Amino acid sequence: MRLRVEFTTEPFDLDEAPTHAVVAREVIQAAELDAVDVGPFGNTAEGGADQVLTAVDSLLRRALAAGATRVSLQVNVIEGGAP
Repeated sequence: MRLRVEFTTEPFDLDEAPTHAVVAREVIQAAELDAVDVGPFGNTAEGGADQVLTAVDSLLRRALAAGATRVSLQVNVIEGGAP
């Protein structure tokens, strides 16, 4: 199964990326995921279910430890993904 994760971390800072946002992006960029897209207001990545779920676990733990007060995420099964 293939999954797509979309996430944001808060609090926002429009002048400089907060530490928790940088950490979250580093986790996703270092994971073995496809189609990684990071931006100032949202981030997405795709990959196999195990890889996405492992990355989400690390993302939540590390972003919260780095000062995130809220992490919003959505995980979707990608149409046509292998079972």
